[in-house]
Amino acid sequence: AARLKLLRLFVFNDDTAFNAADAAFRTKTAKDAARKEMAVLVAADVIRKKTGRVAGYIANKRFVHYEPLKTFLRETTELRDTDIIATLKRAGSLRLVMLSGLFTGAIESKVDLLVVGDRMDDKRLATAIRSLEAELGRELRYACFTTEEFKYRRGVYDRLLRDVFDYPNRVTLDKLGVTGTA
Repeated sequence: AARLKLLRLFVFNDDTAFNAADAAFRTKTAKDAARKEMAVLVAADVIRKKTGRVAGYIANKRFVHYEPLKTFLRETTELRDTDIIATLKRAGSLRLVMLSGLFTGAIESKVDLLVVGDRMDDKRLATAIRSLEAELGRELRYACFTTEEFKYRRGVYDRLLRDVFDYPNRVTLDKLGVTGTA
């Protein structure tokens, strides 16, 4: 599991160098396990050590099977909607969860995840988002609103909400009745 998370991290962020501690933090794996798996990936030539101004490890784009590996990881990396809801429920009472951007392939979208809920704990939400990021291997752009704030913003045609509704999106939880309306 640690190797797969590290593969996703390096391949999906192939222009970014990560040190061992940062890679372990982002993938939510133990530092020792991350170092061990990164050594295996370096030996396999999938990632390489980068020296210079920013030292660390980076994806090796010259790896013989780099493009097929990237395609394979992109096509097989998916979280089930129920897993996303279960992870986010730890942060508070959810009313609406919409996926867009990374989840739907819409590059133009400003937000990957829209969360509307009441009594949401910001720290728990940030932890839940980091957990999802660790599984996906990518950083998520998200927005969280209270129910009242969401209704107000929707009523004044807020640009961020318009971007979510106008581009491809997927509603995974809807207790507000917004499905099918724009």
